[in-house]
Amino acid sequence: MSGLAEIHQLLTAVQAGLTDGRAHAERAKTLLGDARQALVDAQAKADPWLPQQLAMADEGLDHLLTRLAAADDLVSGYQSRL
Repeated sequence: MSGLAEIHQLLTAVQAGLTDGRAHAERAKTLLGDARQALVDAQAKADPWLPQQLAMADEGLDHLLTRLAAADDLVSGYQSRL
């Protein structure tokens, strides 16, 4: 296998990993939203108490998803230039 073909293969594997990571992070974000809704529903008040960690986790997942998308863009751009 040529060096260029090997690089393409490795970059494809990286992109697959990024796609998997993004899918897991998006699933975690969905589960976090479900947990938040369960807390709100259980309390059944206009202004429910939510643990501060929920907001922090939500922000962290947003940041992770942004970073994964940026990494995927970089790898795609690099691969297209090869």
